[in-house]
Amino acid sequence: MNVRDLPTTPRGRRTRESLVAAARVVFERDGFLNARLVDITAEASCSIGTFYTYFETKEQIFAAVIEAARHDMLHPGMPHLADEEGPAAVIEASNRAYLLAYQRNAKLMWLMQQVSMIDPEFEKLRARSAMRFGERNMRRIKLLQEKGLADPSIDAELAARALSLMVSRIAFEVFALGEGPRDLEDLVETCTKLWVNGLKITSLN
Repeated sequence: MNVRDLPTTPRGRRTRESLVAAARVVFERDGFLNARLVDITAEASCSIGTFYTYFETKEQIFAAVIEAARHDMLHPGMPHLADEEGPAAVIEASNRAYLLAYQRNAKLMWLMQQVSMIDPEFEKLRARSAMRFGERNMRRIKLLQEKGLADPSIDAELAARALSLMVSRIAFEVFALGEGPRDLEDLVETCTKLWVNGLKITSLN
């Protein structure tokens, strides 16, 4: 999927961000298939010509909306934790921040799942996003292993993929599909225990 370069001027960046924000409203309201460019430009209070300055197709702006949501989920913001809190506390905080971010973006994740089933380009985008999450968590697991806080015999890459997919799948089922328990703290506690037990974290303080 070809993507145009990001605008270099503050005004251009603001206009593009306004279009992306408007597109999110329309996609979440109408779905991908029913969303129209004229609805997006009306929501953004701009002309169709302005739209084509920044995007060529509905697919391109949907990809931009998904990328913004993925960035929110990859960098959701976490409270500062002192070193003495220990790895379990960091894992718990990470899971809570991710699940809260997923909850904010659940409608888009549901749409992404639908669109990726009919458009191979979006399936590739989904796979790349999952890989980024896995790579980040792999680095964290390796760091725990280097510090002697996690089982060194565990394959960090495979563990990261398995644990990341576990959390993202339960988040999808609960927040996007509305299935299963919805209490956030129960989700955080269960996911954290599975992470800690799976990695055999040796320091739980």
